[in-house]
Amino acid sequence: MGRVMTTEKPAGGQVLLYRSEDGRTKLDVRLEHETVWLNQKQLTELFGKAKGTISEHIQHIFEDGELDPAATVRSFRTVQLEGGREVTRDVEHYPATLSWIVAPFSAH
Repeated sequence: MGRVMTTEKPAGGQVLLYRSEDGRTKLDVRLEHETVWLNQKQLTELFGKAKGTISEHIQHIFEDGELDPAATVRSFRTVQLEGGREVTRDVEHYPATLSWIVAPFSAH
């Protein structure tokens, strides 16, 4: 990844925006209490895999007991544009430690 482009401070943490040197890859991550939180869409962008692949691996991590979803999944309220209007949704996020576990599996 490239460098931090902007930092915002919403309630409950920071959002860091990373952009690759060529400007093609952009990843906004949430930083709270020294933990980086990523949602499934961000994980797909980070690893270049389909959402179904990431979802499957997350499910296996929880089913195998490697991580407890109650302790590792956090819901953050986000605002996004849908059909020209702003919609507020609660979106599940996963700590960066989960992405380290997903990384080896997503290479398949």
